[in-house]
Amino acid sequence: MTKERVVVVGGGVIGICCSYFLAKRGFRVTLIERNEIGSGASFGNAGSVAVGHTPINKPGRVLEAAREMLNPRSPFRIPLRWNPGLIKWLWKYRSHCNKESFERSANALSSLGHATLDLFDSLVDQENLKCGYRREGFFEVCLTNNALEHMNSDVRTMVRYGYSPAMMSAGELREVEPALKETILGGAYFPQGATCDPFRFVLEMAKSSEKSGARIILGNEVTEVLSQDTKITGVLLDTGEKIEADTVILTTGSYSQRLTRKFGFQLPIQPGKGYHRDVRFSSEGPPPPTHTFVMSETSVYCSPMSGFTRFAGTIEFSGMNHDLNKERLDYVTNSAAEYMSGLEYSEVISEWTGLRPCTPDGVPCVGPVPGHSGLLVATGHATLGLTLAPITGKIIEQYVLGSSEEFPQMEALKLDRFL
Repeated sequence: MTKERVVVVGGGVIGICCSYFLAKRGFRVTLIERNEIGSGASFGNAGSVAVGHTPINKPGRVLEAAREMLNPRSPFRIPLRWNPGLIKWLWKYRSHCNKESFERSANALSSLGHATLDLFDSLVDQENLKCGYRREGFFEVCLTNNALEHMNSDVRTMVRYGYSPAMMSAGELREVEPALKETILGGAYFPQGATCDPFRFVLEMAKSSEKSGARIILGNEVTEVLSQDTKITGVLLDTGEKIEADTVILTTGSYSQRLTRKFGFQLPIQPGKGYHRDVRFSSEGPPPPTHTFVMSETSVYCSPMSGFTRFAGTIEFSGMNHDLNKERLDYVTNSAAEYMSGLEYSEVISEWTGLRPCTPDGVPCVGPVPGHSGLLVATGHATLGLTLAPITGKIIEQYVLGSSEEFPQMEALKLDRFL
């Protein structure tokens, strides 16, 4: 029997992982990316596999965001402007920033985290992925007692969900990472975390997908998902070419709404812009950092990679654009200078911004579009795209297989929770 034809739209980390697992199952997979593989949000993120971390819809977060709205040095920034779509999204987000919704989201994400970490380990080992994968955990460091109190709360939450973070004193942290300044008050260690070069991970997974039979088309944009009545039949490219398919999977991140609008389904997605600066440290200064850590008050990651160090983070709701805001870029490295030494001995080698697709409840949308046979969506991973990509690929695989052996997390990710 001929295997089903599957088209995956979007060549970021989510699309590549979906293609990989489906190709491994023998499906006839075609992945279509309008630019280059991994050229979107997957290219320049912090590279942290941050399993078990708490979702963005914390109780009280809306009030915090309102207070910081006009502050360019806020890690969670919403520039003041008229945007009806964002206002609607923020209203939904507000309704999820309560204890009940937060616990529901935390439960879903923590379960996904346990599953995805095992998949990362096996993928790197079985496919011999050369992406600088380091399974050594990461740290979070604090400058203030207020941040330490919040971290204590996060640590207790993670322990309830089967993780094993541990609070650490300032002295213990500086012993592990000498680049940290005397001004830090303490922090925590998250042993289940990992770090890799996210772009290399995507490229390596793309190669493995092709080895398993996936076909990758670059430089063409999908302008429409084709259907007959309620059955999906394929996609239309900007060249006018039609590619037939039994199943179409949209892994188009912040751009997903454009292709679902035809089907009367408005995905509750807003682009959360993130930034990075990559620097190279001079041998004339102190040794560069050797461990991945996140700076609690600023939400900026320090991620040592092969030959450079990446400072990445923040989330900014400023619309569908890739404008590089120098003030926000400066925020990334100026913030880091408050926590660590040696930045004055570094040179900037890369600056980047990308759009992370965010849902109001902090949980991705993964599953079928209601009422349309053969159309699936996998987006809304916010800052956890790299982290949750392998488990997302496995869940999509189960949907396409029609397997009754569902992951327990599948229900929490379904799109109909927003209908």
